Amino acid sequence: MCGRFDQSQTARYYASVFGWADAVYDSESTPAYNVPPGTYRPVMHIQDGEHRVDDVFWSYRAKWAEGKLPISINARLDKLTNRYWSRLMKNGRAIVPAEGWYEWTGEKGKKQPWHIHRKDRAPLYMLALANFGPFTEHRAEAGFVLVTDDAAEGMLDIHDRRPVVLEAADAALWLDPAISPEQALELARRAALPPDAFEWFKVTPQLNRPTADSPQMAMPLPE
Repeated sequence: MCGRFDQSQTARYYASVFGWADAVYDSESTPAYNVPPGTYRPVMHIQDGEHRVDDVFWSYRAKWAEGKLPISINARLDKLTNRYWSRLMKNGRAIVPAEGWYEWTGEKGKKQPWHIHRKDRAPLYMLALANFGPFTEHRAEAGFVLVTDDAAEGMLDIHDRRPVVLEAADAALWLDPAISPEQALELARRAALPPDAFEWFKVTPQLNRPTADSPQMAMPLPE
């Protein structure tokens, strides 16, 4: 899974690197090294033909599921065709840009956080699903989740699941409303960056506090 991520560049930087010089912004978020669920973060998507970067709340529960299902922060890749996620697969495909994400190892009370990132330190384009509206009195269902899949190879030493990350060109296809949900799902399965595209290192246990935020959060611990 992914329970925190490092989004320590500006929304305009991520959109620029992605090739969206014409992006429309509705984002007041500032860069953050330690992003927890339950916060508003810049999310990239296409709406009415516009390239948009909007602040969206990290967590989601469909209105009809209130009292029946828990709030989600992630969505499993192998579940995206079910009733719960299928509408968002059609109308809510999105990208969350980041520098990396965090996972933990160790026993409760002695958890060690790890920063996972691309070896080439290029931005991550993490697949997401979001409910962008329209909303009336039910804005509580607005939000996004990150798409995750099984981890493999050495990444399993850190956690058994990981966000699905694509290269920028493939991420642009994921966002394209002209491709069907079935095509988008096949793209996610086929084009996800493999474990050997990533590396990871231990970071300060201060990261365990959701409110902690400084460049130190994303720096390797001295050996």
